[in-house]
This record gives sequence, C-alpha cells and structure tokens, in this order.
Amino acid sequence: MLTIGKLSTSTGVKVPTIRYYEEIGLMPEAERSAGNQRLYGAAAAHRLSFIRHARALGFPLEAIRDLLGLADQPEASCAAVDAIARKQLAAVRQRIDRLRALEDELVRMIGACAHGAVADCRVIEVLGDHRLCAHSDHDGADTPA
Repeated sequence: MLTIGKLSTSTGVKVPTIRYYEEIGLMPEAERSAGNQRLYGAAAAHRLSFIRHARALGFPLEAIRDLLGLADQPEASCAAVDAIARKQLAAVRQRIDRLRALEDELVRMIGACAHGAVADCRVIEVLGDHRLCAHSDHDGADTPA
C-alpha cells in the first residue's frame, strides 16, 4: 500500500491532482489507515498512471472517464475506444493546424520588420490591429490554441 505522497512520487502526479481526481470520481476513494491517511494499492497506481498518460496525450477528463469505464468492461467493443481516440486525434490535428497558422503569421510579421525604430515596427502595428493579420479569423480570446 502507498500513501498519497508515495503514489504521487511513483506516478509523477501531484498530490492535489490525485485528490481532485478522487473528488470528481476518476479515482476511487482511497482506503484509509488507522491514522486516516489515504492508502493506495497497485490497481490505483495503475489507474492513475493511465489517467496521467491520457492527459499527456491531451484527452479531456470526460473522455478519460469514458475510457476508464470501457477499460473496466473487458468484453466491451474496442470500436468505442477507437472512436474516442479518433476524436482526440482530430482535435490534435486542429490544434496543429492553428499552431501552423500562428507560426506563419509570426514569420510574416517578423519578416516585414524594417528593424528601425519601434514607432515603425510592423510587429507592434499588427499586434495593435488584428485586421492587419493575414489570418484575421482569430477571435482574440485568451484561450490556448
């Protein structure tokens, strides 16, 4: 049995994140020691490693919940798992496309720079007026790509 600190160290998942995963039901509620310390077995460590790897691949928590549910049903069709993975792949490809468009815009902005005074700086000008961007379909929201 592992304490939450040892589970954190062995899986690379921070203690508050482990508690959060328990709170939202991705991880089962831990057993407790006589001193009320959380205790985890090998199955919990395996489940947490699964969650960590899925998060590293960008899967949203609801998709991970679905995958875990399917993993708990060995007789379930692999088609459902494939569908979730395909959806994630499509999302990753969309992010890559947006990042490539951002890269192109940054290269264009930097390339248009006259290397003179800031008052004549194309980068500052474009950042100040998004209509000057070649890809002005950006919504300007402060959300990650």
